[in-house]
Amino acid sequence: MDLSTDYMGLKLASPLVPSASPLSRDLDNIRKMADQGAAAVVLWSLFEEQIEHEAAELDHYLQYGTEMFAEAITYFPQPQQYELGPDAYLQHITQAKKAVDIPIIASLNGVSAKGWTSYARRMQDAGADALELNVYYIPTDPALTSARVEQVYFDVLAAVKSTVSVPVAMKLSPYFSSTAAMLKRLDEAGADALVMFNRFYQPDIDTHELEVRPGLVLSTSADSRLPLRWVAIMYGKLRASLAATGGIHTADDAAQMILAGADVTMMCAALLTNGIEHLAAVRDGLVDYMKQKGYESVGQMKGILSQQKCPEPSAFERANYMKSLRSFGTMPSRR
Repeated sequence: MDLSTDYMGLKLASPLVPSASPLSRDLDNIRKMADQGAAAVVLWSLFEEQIEHEAAELDHYLQYGTEMFAEAITYFPQPQQYELGPDAYLQHITQAKKAVDIPIIASLNGVSAKGWTSYARRMQDAGADALELNVYYIPTDPALTSARVEQVYFDVLAAVKSTVSVPVAMKLSPYFSSTAAMLKRLDEAGADALVMFNRFYQPDIDTHELEVRPGLVLSTSADSRLPLRWVAIMYGKLRASLAATGGIHTADDAAQMILAGADVTMMCAALLTNGIEHLAAVRDGLVDYMKQKGYESVGQMKGILSQQKCPEPSAFERANYMKSLRSFGTMPSRR
């Protein structure tokens, strides 16, 4: 069975790739991922704030003003929660490359196109096979136009692409007025891969303590439907590779993404919940599925249920919305 796939020029043994998570901070975990069938590993993200500020400065900015609003102080992570020390991140890249024979993809998380992008070159020099740019950007200024918001992504991409020669992936939010147009423009701007989608972690409010707190909710398989739709819509329309992430927990989830047109499927919550050994179970399940359906390779099944090739392409558009509502009316009532 040929599980191999091409991801932004990287020849991978399978489409199964652990996405950025705390698991990759440990070299033993990275070795275990490789042993359990990971075709590549995306390291946890190095944040723009980590690069721009020394520990004391970061502490100052995180705490600034909190004396005026008691409820605000617990919303921000404490300084020690940041992995302060970009140099240690670079060393980790080098050590990871020595530890395993699979590609190591470094991750940068930020919104500016300035100083922090200089680390992209240092990541490449440390041995990273590719970079993933995680633009975690929530525009809250009502005066900020959509054009200016979108320009942030292009500026970051251009800054990094001008610095490195390794492939560059853009990990994106789904919140654009025209997602298809944004994906197409990023493809034309030189993105080597598009990772769909970033899951923004929403804050929560403690009504008893009157505090704003971080709210971490891991994905479930149901969350895979959003990236599934857009992978299927964009398959065959872009030069860039397509990576699906968010809600991929089972072999069936991975198979769905490949059928929609994904080059790779990325997992995070599934490994945090079930352990790294779950990778092998997903791989075995994918092989079993392919045998049952008579597929000899991932390439043979990729995209056959994309919008471009689906017998009913409207299933990915408005018509499916009406069908879903009608199907709800036919469901048996529960008493």
